[in-house]
Amino acid sequence: MRNEEPKSEPPARASGSVIVVGGGLAGLAAAVGLAGRGFKVTVLESRNRLGGRAGSFRDPQTDQLVDACQHVSMGCCTNFAHLLRTIGVEHLLSPQPKLYFVTPDRRVSVFKSDPWPAPFHLGRALMGAHYLTPFDKLRVAYGLGRMLLERPDADPPLLPWLKAHFQNERTIGRFWAIVLTSALNETVDRVGLKYARKVFRDGFVRHRDAFTVHVPSVPLGRLYGDELRGWLAAHGVEVRENAGVKRLTCTPSPSGTRISGAALRDGSTLTADWYVLAVPFDRVADLLPGELAGEPYFGGANGLTPSPITSVHLWLDRPTMKLPHAVLVDCLGQWVFDRGEVAPGEFYLQVVVSAARDLKGLGREEIQRRIYEELGRLFPPVAHAKLLRAKVVTEHTATFSAVPGVDRWRPPQASPVWNLAVAGDWTDTGWPATMEGAVRSGYLAAEAILARAGQPAKLVQPELS
Repeated sequence: MRNEEPKSEPPARASGSVIVVGGGLAGLAAAVGLAGRGFKVTVLESRNRLGGRAGSFRDPQTDQLVDACQHVSMGCCTNFAHLLRTIGVEHLLSPQPKLYFVTPDRRVSVFKSDPWPAPFHLGRALMGAHYLTPFDKLRVAYGLGRMLLERPDADPPLLPWLKAHFQNERTIGRFWAIVLTSALNETVDRVGLKYARKVFRDGFVRHRDAFTVHVPSVPLGRLYGDELRGWLAAHGVEVRENAGVKRLTCTPSPSGTRISGAALRDGSTLTADWYVLAVPFDRVADLLPGELAGEPYFGGANGLTPSPITSVHLWLDRPTMKLPHAVLVDCLGQWVFDRGEVAPGEFYLQVVVSAARDLKGLGREEIQRRIYEELGRLFPPVAHAKLLRAKVVTEHTATFSAVPGVDRWRPPQASPVWNLAVAGDWTDTGWPATMEGAVRSGYLAAEAILARAGQPAKLVQPELS
């Protein structure tokens, strides 16, 4: 999708006011990028917290902060790391130099890097995977080699491509799907080659530190909590929570339509010189003024389809895992995280089921039962522990689905409306739907506003190389 600038550009301003609609990672990144550059920035968030989908809720029984879904980053996520470093919370991420892969027979393979240059640093880890036969590993190595030789923009359906390159049912299910379903929140039969290739190239092959998983050591509500608010306040950014925007308004001008205000649900209207619309793709149409409803730039969001994530939260009366996490092979769950003792006598596990369409129609009790029984088979202490309570949370529109050719529906951040930029992991970031993609989109939206205001700046951080 091409970005069409207005035919007649109004005079550039050296500064001004900015309203950012949405306090998720994309909106926060845009606010951080614009802060301290002569703009008065206001962030409007409809909820009573920041972080968007990467957020926490309060357990009503204990008042504990609980993440709706466990979010992790990787070493290749340079912009997400930059955002956390800027606001001073990077130390709240815990790097995991080892990944533990567990099969239903309870065998464990440890995936770690050797002190060799990329791409050879993970060769021994792949060769040590007990759940693949030696011939499977040769198939995987061949498939990876051929994938890396493909054009970066090639995006045919992945599953036929894998089969055409000698991948069998076992390598598809026990290697490609294990990585990609977690990384893309989509099943192998639905994704395109482009972002599958990017996951493996950027996350595992390009740099020896890229694959390191970083897990927040605190709830996400704490990660995007006091330090973030303090940083924003110190840099002149006003954050207004419980300030849901009903619709943007616009007025015609000699240079074309411009956004003139943000009408809030409480009946008030706020105005600014510049606007950033940083909301999920399924909210864009609801917030646009009627005059822009037919604009092709905004119509791309209608072509995106959502993919759900389900997380199962379990509180037990004793410790049950000796591993900080486990990647589950041939299981219903994909990841389980052991968050330790979160209250006296309460030990918390969270299981993540990505691309959770198969769970649709099952009640929460049935999902909980299946996951709990599965963990009991994998980790016998779970079966002997007392389940104190449990909670099942499904985010039905967690991410967009990275289907073949999905980029044709992802617009650039600089919209045809002169004073409006759009942000969100669903916009054109070159990344799939991740926290890294969200932050990149916010930085790119801020760059678009800075360029139009006559203050061009580069905010997006370089990738690992």
